[in-house]
Amino acid sequence: MKITVITAVYNSASTIRAALDSTLSQRYDNVELIVVDGASTDGTREIIESYGSRIHQFVSEPDNGIYDALNKGVRMATGDVVGFLHSDDLFADEHCLTRVAQAMAEPSINGCYGDLNYVRKESTDTVIRAWRAGEFSAAKLKRGWMPPHPTLYVRRSVMSGVGEFNTSYRIAADYDWMLRLLGRYGDLSYVPNVQVLMRLGGASNRSVKNIVRKSREDFRALRQNDFGFAGAAYALVGKNLSKLPQFLKR
Repeated sequence: MKITVITAVYNSASTIRAALDSTLSQRYDNVELIVVDGASTDGTREIIESYGSRIHQFVSEPDNGIYDALNKGVRMATGDVVGFLHSDDLFADEHCLTRVAQAMAEPSINGCYGDLNYVRKESTDTVIRAWRAGEFSAAKLKRGWMPPHPTLYVRRSVMSGVGEFNTSYRIAADYDWMLRLLGRYGDLSYVPNVQVLMRLGGASNRSVKNIVRKSREDFRALRQNDFGFAGAAYALVGKNLSKLPQFLKR
């Protein structure tokens, strides 16, 4: 089974090397690494190019934001299973993709996901929030449950059925995409391990303005995925409240 890992990057010279090394140090030996750079100007491109053929596909050109870059990466992917590692994130250990392969060995499973730790930007050993996803159910979905997107790996054939990220969303296209996925292909396997370390400071929580925009886009995504006004409001409240216990599980 070939696993494709897609990393989208723009001006991340301080973190891109750690992200690439994290993928390249995985013990699983059939990994395709695709890097999509949005024409960085801070030395990111030169760092990526220094890896040579260890990066299987690389493109550097202007794009329309991270979701446009991820769509490009998916179109380039040749793996049986596809997932993402953002340029400022890390795999939790060197066995993460082995766990993905083990979960996806069951042919009836459309995808798998695990747990995620939010860590300090400058000290990835310091956990700020611990996201323990748990098993998927339709009832949880109605209460705003979602798997951590950076831990999610999906069969490429299923991705084709779900469609691309909707780039009219600037922050919540991954949420909209997962709502489409879970609405049509809900057979996902839970990997009960921390799979990804996410540095705090991403677009969705960088400022109060972005937090408000994220909530508005989440609500729009819920409405567009047939939750109705009341259902969308209920799910959005549940989604936000579910983050509070994550600060207590460290």
